[in-house]
Amino acid sequence: MARIPRITNQQIIEAARQIFLQQGFGASTLEIAQQAGISEASIFKRFSTKEKLFFAAMGIPEKPLWVNELESLCGKGNLKENLIKVCLQIMEFHREVLPRSMMVRSRGNVLPELGGKEPKPIKDVKVLAAFLEREINQNRLRPCDPQTVAHILLGSLMNYVFVEQISSQVSIPTTEFPLNSGERATDVSTFVQSLVDIVWQGIAPSQD
Repeated sequence: MARIPRITNQQIIEAARQIFLQQGFGASTLEIAQQAGISEASIFKRFSTKEKLFFAAMGIPEKPLWVNELESLCGKGNLKENLIKVCLQIMEFHREVLPRSMMVRSRGNVLPELGGKEPKPIKDVKVLAAFLEREINQNRLRPCDPQTVAHILLGSLMNYVFVEQISSQVSIPTTEFPLNSGERATDVSTFVQSLVDIVWQGIAPSQD
């Protein structure tokens, strides 16, 4: 009969999150183990690398929801509506991850790259560009440079989240970033809709 572990993965993750937020990615796994009340070897039995432990602790999925969504939407449904849906998911992902990343970076540590040495923003551009290219090949988009379109969409979304995060750190109410969470959610939806509307004018398939 398998022995029931005395500590759960979630407890390790919570201990790691506390240490990483205090010290950044440079924190030692030994200190995390001490915080969790286990041996350092026990951590690596559950999480094969320090990087994987870090991303689990920070709530950064190895494969974001929007990437899975892209794979299921290619060639299906209304493309403009699909883009709006995916852009909203990208926005939500960055709104969750950016504050944590900024906090860890404030400790003076460089963040590890998920899944290799290539920076995640570059990988995201490639993933979205590949999706757009497949849609172009199916004549669901006008011939264009998919990488440029991906840069426009992702850059605009990430910039919005960055400005929103900076604005939340100063006590200056604005109409663009209202304090009421419901109003803010509506504002995000409006922004994404407008962004896709503008981009769509340049990439919509011809009506011939």
